[in-house]
Amino acid sequence: MPAEEDISRLHCRLDELLVERGMTLTALADAVGVSLVNLSVLKNDRARAIRFSTLIALCDALDCQPGDLFAVDTHRTQKRPR
Repeated sequence: MPAEEDISRLHCRLDELLVERGMTLTALADAVGVSLVNLSVLKNDRARAIRFSTLIALCDALDCQPGDLFAVDTHRTQKRPR
């Protein structure tokens, strides 16, 4: 079922993009106007959703596209326990 898709397969590449750009999470939080805690949740693949406005702000600050920020693990199909 598409609505029941296992979101744990979605990986946020925020760490890699920050390293590539020589930027800290704190600097990104300041640039985007999102709390450090919320960015940390996203970075550690614990976010369950993201606002389009936040996604656009992240892409602007990191000079990237949404597809650069997220990847789907095609090899992991096991669902995480609830």
